[in-house]
Amino acid sequence: MDMQRVLLLFTIFLVSFSSLASVQQGTVTNVIVRDDGLHWFILLSDGSGERSERPECSATHTYWMIKDENTRYGQSQFSMLLAAYMAKTPVKITGKHSCTRWGDGEDISTVQLLAH
Repeated sequence: MDMQRVLLLFTIFLVSFSSLASVQQGTVTNVIVRDDGLHWFILLSDGSGERSERPECSATHTYWMIKDENTRYGQSQFSMLLAAYMAKTPVKITGKHSCTRWGDGEDISTVQLLAH
């Protein structure tokens, strides 16, 4: 197999894999922190469409999980979610295509604050 075919197949794989992660826009309605450190939240859809296809890890519920609240990125995600909640600013959440903390809740990859 030549290098161009390998790169093409790799690109197709990456595109198809990333398309399996969920995306949702809306307003943060619930922020929950458990005594074991788990941080999770729920979005109220803003009408731009419901949450896209969920990953195969059985993310059957509507909540999203911060994968690791002890990391700098996890703390930043939580801070952004709290700011969005307090200001009632909509966010766009992109999933990570994994359910690390709970088998039925997708880990988040990115939090994007949206303009009002």
